[in-house]
Order: sequence, then structure tokens, then C-alpha cells
Amino acid sequence: MFHARTPGEVPPSPVPRGFLDRMDRQIHRRHAPTRPPARSAACAHRSAGFTLVELVFTVTIVAILVSIAVPSFRTVTNANRISSEINGLLGDMQFARAEAVKEGRTITVCSSSNGTSCAASTTWGTGWIVFMDPNANQAVDAGESVLRVQKSLGSGDTLVADNTTKAVSFNREGFAFGLPGTVTVALHDSTANSSWTRCLQITIVGQLQTEKAGVGNCS
Repeated sequence: MFHARTPGEVPPSPVPRGFLDRMDRQIHRRHAPTRPPARSAACAHRSAGFTLVELVFTVTIVAILVSIAVPSFRTVTNANRISSEINGLLGDMQFARAEAVKEGRTITVCSSSNGTSCAASTTWGTGWIVFMDPNANQAVDAGESVLRVQKSLGSGDTLVADNTTKAVSFNREGFAFGLPGTVTVALHDSTANSSWTRCLQITIVGQLQTEKAGVGNCS
């Protein structure tokens, strides 16, 4: 239909072709369905799980690490246990000597299997007690207080004193009187491996010292 222009009316400008093409592409992209990103072949392969070779390799590495770690763990465990046991006896001997000096009376440490009386045995692995012994007879009499109790050792460890030493008594000067000389109490593990052997040496002047196998009388 013909449209007559009025006098002075400006004719409309023609729309550029490129503008229409850009509008068309924008509308197409806006309404086009989105696609998920494509997965690479390597990613798809990784998600498939372990191969048999990878599994065998992993198990082998774990077995090697375990074979290295287990002996090391046993070594640390044995060392800590042996050290704790010999230091336990050393600590109680030091306590008995200090109490004898402080109280001005005899304090005795003896092997004990029941925690209340002396066992009259050179085998200290069954345990020991520290008690007040004013009459210095190395026996727990009526009215004499037991100050400390140590239970028997575990893991098959043995603790034996030489020179038939069944008890050690400290007087008010801190001397371990009545001993035949230097006494060695030897601690061995169940395998009797000298690497784990520890000893406590007690002199008549009350000196206390721990030693490893091969030092002094420790064997």
C-alpha cells in the first residue's frame, strides 16, 4: 500500500544488512541448548579405576614399608620398656637412700612377690618394696610402713642380683651397709640379647649407676 509522505517528512533510513545478521546470531546463541564440556580420553581412562599392574605395584610398596617399619617399632618398644624397668629400680633405690638420710633411720629395698613382705630372693623381677626398717633386719615387721611397691616385670624380662643380694639397706649416712662389695642387678629381656641388657650397680657408699652390657660387671 502506497504511503504518501507529507511535505517536509524525512524518509526512513534503510537498516544495514550486517546489523540484521549480528542480531540473528545473538538470538540463535541465546536460545541454543547448552552442551556439557567434552571429557578427554585421559580423564575417562582415569575414572575407570586401578589396573592390575597398578594394584600389584601398590601392594608391593606397602609390603616393603611394613617390613621396614615393624622391626624399627619393636626396637623402639623394647628400648623404652627396658629403660623404664631399670630406671624404676634406680628411682626407688634413690628414694630409699634420700629417705634414710632425711628421716635418720634405716630404709630397706627388697625383692617382693606380694607387695607386703620380702621374698628373700635374688630374683627381683617378681617386684620389690621400699619400707621403713628401723631395726635393720631387712624384714617388714609390725608397725613398719611400706613406702613404695613395684609389681612384677612383664614381657618375660628377668632382673637378678649377684652376690646373693636379696635386699639393700641404707643408713642415715646414705651408705648401703651390709653389702659384700659392689652389687650388680642385671636386667635381661626374654631373648637374653645383650643389646637390651641393662644393669644397676650399687656400691657400699650408696652410689647408684646404670650400665649397659660390657661395662663394669654388667653382662
